[in-house]
Amino acid sequence: MNNNLIRELNDHARQSLSSCRVMITQGVQQLERLDEILLAIRQFNNFNTDNDPYGEHDFGKIELFGEIIFWKFDYYDHTLEFGSEDPSNPAVTCRVLTIMLANEY
Repeated sequence: MNNNLIRELNDHARQSLSSCRVMITQGVQQLERLDEILLAIRQFNNFNTDNDPYGEHDFGKIELFGEIIFWKFDYYDHTLEFGSEDPSNPAVTCRVLTIMLANEY
């Protein structure tokens, strides 16, 4: 797998909120500040070896409104039934960006 390509695909999907499906948990929805949360996730760039050991930009943590919010990517086949065989290949991968409160993890 090509971690650099996975990182580029993840960054594009997260920053544009396209080329992926976005799942938002009930806890995040109840905050009723989704626009601000999505903007913070799109602008996130605090990647380091502690939170991104493989350099794929597939997970992040933000703090807003007194809440800790996680976002993460998962990689599925296009039927969303199985994991993707190759997350670096968009032809066989559906990216799912999940946004959740830390206590929902």
